[in-house]
Amino acid sequence: MNKKALITGVTGQDGAYLSDLLLEKGYEVHGIKRRTSLINTSRIDHLFENKSLSNNRFFLHYGDMTDSTNLVRLINNIKPDEIYNLAAMSHVHVSFDLPEYVANVDGLGTLRILEAIRLLNLETKVYQASTSELYGRIQESPQTEKTPFYPRSPYGVAKIYAYWITKNYREAYKIFASNGILFNHESPLRGETFVTRKITIGIAKIVNGKETVLKIGNLNAKRDWGHAKDYVLAMWKILQHEKPDDFVIATGNTTSIREFIIKAFQVLDIKIEFHGEGINEVGKITHVPNKFKTKIKVGQNVIEVDEKYFRPTEVDLLIGDPTKAKRELNWSLNYDLDDLIQEMVESDYKLFSGEL
Repeated sequence: MNKKALITGVTGQDGAYLSDLLLEKGYEVHGIKRRTSLINTSRIDHLFENKSLSNNRFFLHYGDMTDSTNLVRLINNIKPDEIYNLAAMSHVHVSFDLPEYVANVDGLGTLRILEAIRLLNLETKVYQASTSELYGRIQESPQTEKTPFYPRSPYGVAKIYAYWITKNYREAYKIFASNGILFNHESPLRGETFVTRKITIGIAKIVNGKETVLKIGNLNAKRDWGHAKDYVLAMWKILQHEKPDDFVIATGNTTSIREFIIKAFQVLDIKIEFHGEGINEVGKITHVPNKFKTKIKVGQNVIEVDEKYFRPTEVDLLIGDPTKAKRELNWSLNYDLDDLIQEMVESDYKLFSGEL
């Protein structure tokens, strides 16, 4: 009999890649999506359109992390072997505007899933999507499973609750519940409001003459960026581990947003240099191939800093130590940062030009 998996947040980047992975491994996959006035299933539509990919083993259900009755009913009806809790309001900057909502969805939503398993007396394994934002104002570098937390946003604080309630239910009720402390992971499926995708879309629009400048926030912020495909494999491996535990999933490398922008332009053989400081810093084109010269010119400012994108409390540096995951899960990276950036830039360039 096929294993059953339930994925919350199935319509997001990670939910889409995880669905593909589990279906390849023979799972019956059930996803929970919120009812909205917009169609938001673009990342998983291929699983419905190409039945050979899902072999009628992929099912969607309406649900919401704030509705415990609905979650209990779904979990009882499906009786999944594994639950991957990926649902969250995950935009850090927006979490300052919606702190109560974020606490309800990201924090208490995790409790509702764990409590459903306890009440239903199921042996379901639970993966909780924790985040590097737990570390916030970092207490040591690189960050490990033992590094103290110091969140710097309502999102990070809500995820702290989710992390500890997962650990508590594991110890109090012997539920197989594990935290994956995932550092930033990106892909062409990343949401358009996240900084890496904002950069690659902005570049695609600039070189296709659809925009002239990309406005960005803190260029000095450094992040540990990996590919989402590598990270969803780690999620699966965490639930196949012999015992429930918590793992940092990261590359062990850190790159500034400024350097990410430089690398992204280089994919299209465009060179850019930064001048100035603080809010007056700008990125100027220093070399442009002939194919783009009708749209952009040497000396043109294409990057500007805009204070509205600054967080009230900034997280300046994140870099994870994945030693434990590599040792105990036999997990490794298939993509490096240059691979990731090239894939994202080429995807968005094609999106706005129709060719590469």
